[in-house]
Amino acid sequence: MALFDCTCQHTSGHARALSYETAHGSFKTPMFMPVGTSATVKGITPDRLRELGAQVVLANTYHLAMRPGADLVAEAGGIHQFMNYDGPMLTDSGGFQIFSLEDTRKLDDDGVTFHSIYDGAIVRWTPEENMAIQELLGADIAMQLDQCAPYPATREFVARAVDLSSAWARRCLAAHKRPDQTLFGIVQGGMHLDLRLESVRRLLEIEEESLASGGRRFGGFGIGGYSVGEDHETMFETLGTVARALPEDRPRYLMGVGNPTTLVRAVAEGVDMFDCVLPTRTARMGTAFSSQGRMNMRNAKFARDFTPLDASCTCYTCTNFTRAYIRHLVKQDEMLGGILLSIHNLHFLLELMRQAREAVLADAYDEFLQAWMASSAAKDY
Repeated sequence: MALFDCTCQHTSGHARALSYETAHGSFKTPMFMPVGTSATVKGITPDRLRELGAQVVLANTYHLAMRPGADLVAEAGGIHQFMNYDGPMLTDSGGFQIFSLEDTRKLDDDGVTFHSIYDGAIVRWTPEENMAIQELLGADIAMQLDQCAPYPATREFVARAVDLSSAWARRCLAAHKRPDQTLFGIVQGGMHLDLRLESVRRLLEIEEESLASGGRRFGGFGIGGYSVGEDHETMFETLGTVARALPEDRPRYLMGVGNPTTLVRAVAEGVDMFDCVLPTRTARMGTAFSSQGRMNMRNAKFARDFTPLDASCTCYTCTNFTRAYIRHLVKQDEMLGGILLSIHNLHFLLELMRQAREAVLADAYDEFLQAWMASSAAKDY
């Protein structure tokens, strides 16, 4: 297969099983991407990521550009060599930081100016400079610079974010040149279906113009601006229509979502890829995912419980340690507690998506979805 070829191996309803080729190997969807913000998935070594079955690891352009700097990462041989991870990787653009750090930044048509959260230094990014940074980092997939609208927001604000994100998408695609890296465009539009479909239309128009002039196309598409404060039912009012408005021959990536039930439902709507800090962040807070729902490991009922976290789980944590021991670690604020729970929570989501793919390949995704929605776990996520 050629670099960045995407093959649809099967469908089941709107759910899809894709294979996508990168310079660091292929990945298969549906899939969840662990988040390694600063070139590390907190508490998880690269060899453990491989053992868990992680296919793509995400890193954060904003944080790596600030510390240690994109030039240093490039000098080390790129993000893969820097962190000793040889599988496919994706860098976001820092667009979410534009959203989440709104008190420290200023947007204009040409780019964004912000204060570094590390030392207060004033930093200026244009779409072209953002592409240069992501090319230096060297992940297999880069994301366009965009503006994510909060929820709630006025229609006028969201429409302006679509305008700005579309203009920046055009500039990112024109500036992006690294041949062993592809660029994903990002759909915005808040909870307004017409604005989201307009965002899709503009991305496809930008791509058509680029190809007509001998330029490149988008390697896939992110669906941004969800999970920013709205409830999940509000998101699902528009998500499926938006996902299926995107080209069938490339991946659709729902950004920043890691709730198990949301993942299972979104696959049914035609979404292929997901990422979120949820499994590792909640692990460090003492929370475990399980087939029975969330478990707060600080709870006294686990003090003398010598069973695994989840009897149906085959991860390293569940096959070697008990609930009582993990509760002890969490209560004592021992580092190992967060590590073991992170291993388990990541395994839970990665395995859930592996099972989802098997259901698509068997043309039985609706049955898989209905079984999950009827489970006790679904009611707790």
